[in-house]
Amino acid sequence: MRLALHIGWYAIRDVARNRWGLLYTAFFLIVTVGLFQLQAQSAKVAVSLMSICLFLIPLVSSLFGTIYFYNSREFVELVLTQPVNRRTVYVGMFCGLGASLVAGFILGVGLPYLFFMTISQEQLLSLLLLLTVGSFLTIIFLAISFLLATILDDRGKGLAAILGVWLFTALVYDGLVMLATMAFSDYPLETPLLIAVVTNPIDLARVTLLVQTDWAALMGYTGAVFNRFFGTGLGVSIAVVALCLWIVTPLLIGLRQFRHKDL
Repeated sequence: MRLALHIGWYAIRDVARNRWGLLYTAFFLIVTVGLFQLQAQSAKVAVSLMSICLFLIPLVSSLFGTIYFYNSREFVELVLTQPVNRRTVYVGMFCGLGASLVAGFILGVGLPYLFFMTISQEQLLSLLLLLTVGSFLTIIFLAISFLLATILDDRGKGLAAILGVWLFTALVYDGLVMLATMAFSDYPLETPLLIAVVTNPIDLARVTLLVQTDWAALMGYTGAVFNRFFGTGLGVSIAVVALCLWIVTPLLIGLRQFRHKDL
């Protein structure tokens, strides 16, 4: 455990030294301040930030995780020449990089949000929900990027694979769901729609955020279905469990691959 913390701390210092973490934080800081300058209502700022976070966080986490894993290969090989468990190295790197990206996102969005918004319980809950969902997306796509970088030795193939995963979950998946909805519009679609949302982490994060706002009413029948399910305590619990599974599953598969990998 202590060694995993040392490796995680090394990853945090490495990200800070390369200034990627500072740039990531500065981006969200500038965007959030700019949105508050354009819109006075924090609810509208939250919706604008939600759209940015749902596309940008998965993309940055995926690319950064993949590149960092490939660049750390020599360091990993050096550490493994010592009597160190491979699981410790993998988990230490994952936790260190995840902590850096999550801290950058929370500081970049949270600080200006707290400075500009009028403190109320509703707005504070909205901010906490946005930060929580953004943190989940960061860790989920970091776990997927580590998994693909472990399986694929070639850097180019690894980057192409993770970009393909991002493109499918962020854009293509919604198009396929829309086509299926139109094709089977004569059948009851409530349950298939809920399953489709749970099986895509970006859609699950989007719906979890939308049902907590008035914007869900603009989605018509689909929004009513999501609101009726994810607006309840059971729905929120299922959403949290599904997001946790999206972290644990690729992390465990990647760890298994890493333990048997020929380095």
